[in-house]
Amino acid sequence: MHDANKPRDTRAPVVGENVTRLDGAAKVTGVARYVDDLPAMPGELHGATVRSPLPRGVLRAVMLDPSFDWSDVTVVTAKDVPDNVVQLIVDDQPVLAAERVNHRYEPVALVACADKAKLARAVAAVTLDIEPLPAVFDAEESLLGRTVIWGESNVQNRYLITKGAADADDGEAAFEAALRACDVVVRGEYSTHHQEQLYIETNGMVAWWDDDGVHATGSLQCPYYVHKAFKRCFHLEPEQIHITQAVTGGGFGGKEEYPSLIAMHAALLAKKSGRPVRMIYDRVEDFEATTKRHPSRCIVETGCDADGTLRALKMRVLMDAGAYVTLSPVVLSRGVLHAGGCYRWRDVRIEGVSVATNTPPNGAFRGFGAPQTTWAIERHLDAVARRLGIDAGELKRKNLLAEGDSTATSQVLHGSIGGAECVEKAFAASDYVAKRRRGPIVEGRKARGIGCSVFMHGGGFTGSGERMLKGKVAVDLLLGGRLEVRSASTDIGQGTETIFAQIAADAAGVSISAVSVAVPSTTRVPDSGPTVASRTVMVVGSIVERAAREIAERVEAVRRAGESFAAAGDRLLAQEGPQTALVQYEPPAWVNWDDKRYKGDAYPVYAWMVDVAEVEVDLDTFETRVLEFWSAADVGKAIHPLMCKGQLEGGSLQAIGWALSEEVVWKDGAIVNPRMTNYIIPTALDAPPFHTILVEAPYAHGPGGGAKGIGELPMDGGASAVAAAVEHAIGVAIDHLPLTPERLFAAWARSNSEAAQ
Repeated sequence: MHDANKPRDTRAPVVGENVTRLDGAAKVTGVARYVDDLPAMPGELHGATVRSPLPRGVLRAVMLDPSFDWSDVTVVTAKDVPDNVVQLIVDDQPVLAAERVNHRYEPVALVACADKAKLARAVAAVTLDIEPLPAVFDAEESLLGRTVIWGESNVQNRYLITKGAADADDGEAAFEAALRACDVVVRGEYSTHHQEQLYIETNGMVAWWDDDGVHATGSLQCPYYVHKAFKRCFHLEPEQIHITQAVTGGGFGGKEEYPSLIAMHAALLAKKSGRPVRMIYDRVEDFEATTKRHPSRCIVETGCDADGTLRALKMRVLMDAGAYVTLSPVVLSRGVLHAGGCYRWRDVRIEGVSVATNTPPNGAFRGFGAPQTTWAIERHLDAVARRLGIDAGELKRKNLLAEGDSTATSQVLHGSIGGAECVEKAFAASDYVAKRRRGPIVEGRKARGIGCSVFMHGGGFTGSGERMLKGKVAVDLLLGGRLEVRSASTDIGQGTETIFAQIAADAAGVSISAVSVAVPSTTRVPDSGPTVASRTVMVVGSIVERAAREIAERVEAVRRAGESFAAAGDRLLAQEGPQTALVQYEPPAWVNWDDKRYKGDAYPVYAWMVDVAEVEVDLDTFETRVLEFWSAADVGKAIHPLMCKGQLEGGSLQAIGWALSEEVVWKDGAIVNPRMTNYIIPTALDAPPFHTILVEAPYAHGPGGGAKGIGELPMDGGASAVAAAVEHAIGVAIDHLPLTPERLFAAWARSNSEAAQ
């Protein structure tokens, strides 16, 4: 209760308001310094990478041209690496290839020189003697194991989710009996492809050594990933490693784990040369060498009643991990956990497998496996609706999870379930039902159709992940009643800095102008966990809120009648010294997850979304244009509504690109189109009008009155909504991405040929 003798805070709350972005002015005026904008350090060298020209082989030797002047060039090979492994989930990826190469573009040697032109010549003067070995590029072929490309098996990970009949002692047989007993059984196969993150700013790092240890500053999402990689590679103590995020021009997951590798490369060159080293990839190198979205193949078989009530789901998920494990176990995990969609299933058997191939490792990408399986389940339910002769939207609405229902992992849902409201609002805004009933519109040589997707995305690390991670943040009281938030969560364009300031300001009862957010540097900030998994606002934001509130309570405890917050804070600092609230995240006590059985509360809460796409297909060229795109998303609480909508619309446009035009073209393990002229992403001119509706079903443990994580959510369902609309327009179902004009024409021609027979 407010003390009547103290001045009442009349400051209006900023959570829920579209405040000016804290980083906005610096970015639009060009003042913000990305890594390649940082001033050159004294004696700085430029670094470059020598990469394998073959997808698989035995590395016999790294040879330097004796006629080349190497006097001012530093060369690093595997023998210069103290511990030649990239620290991550599995210790299988070398920092530099030592005995074998497992993908084209694998780093084998590093060179550094002050002269950029000479550096390019030095790279060309390095010859790699590699004995070719048979390579595998197809996940199905890899699964068969006729050619084992590393270890004892190409299979990296397996997961099995069971429910209902599948949990019986004779689970597989019991499930098959339950499936066959259904009125209608539908089987289908659905595939997705590589996708390049194509962030605006390419990967880049500057590294140097001094008496304090090693320093690396660059474009990254997760400073403590790099910190842990350095600790392992260089055998250093934690306090000897200083990793700092520069202003970062986008990530989308592509700067989650990969920056560890380029940072270690720069640091190795810096260590050997004794000088600072800057490594900045150009677009082609960044495209070729870095991680992509995992391609997938899903075989789905479902059973339902004649009225469309879903009963049994069987799915096999196969993901292509590329040459090394990287983050594939958790990508596959999230994929299988979202494979059941947002629907009620009585009996479930979902198996997930990831395998190695001889392409660059695949890794984190917005959605983290869920877009692949959401594509499969949404397209499959479109097929079920077709078989039943009902509309897909109605089938999905009928079977949507609700309060008290259980997911595929037997998690019972309680609270913050906005799926039904999202369906109603998206359908109403787009006039979906009437347009579907009316059928496709054909005007001249253009056909128009409409389609929908319904989906949800779990926030935070899976199961017990957050409990094991123990993410922390700190909030400091500064002079003048100011607060500083210290967190390892990075702003990579999504607005984290502003959101944290809003949350802290309201929690402490101060103006947002009184809050600053520290630059993420492992020297100054605690380990809050990585900036991934739709956890930054929901998980880290919740402890920012608690820490700011704790500082405010300390100030209020000493505050005198008529005294301002700032004066009380300054007196507290003078009397008791520095004031810091260090808070560790604890998930809700009721979260219960069984890692062995893959059952229980996979995520404490889900964000929900419904997409409706209206498209136009040219019947001569089979080019597809998205005319309009409606979304209704349950975000829990919109901390900054404008940025929230920006995340949803940006993710949806990324999903539209994945659906229609983005395709990595491969030949013998090499990428044929590693540039923006022939890897086609949608631009602002290609973006349809977005109609975005924010639904707020607050999450009890979310900050600011119930915020949930929504960074990945919009990537999950956009492609399937577009595909459903294309099917409505031209009467041809496409179950394999991308929906390029060539693929659409081939499917249309095949469908017409079959109909003629």
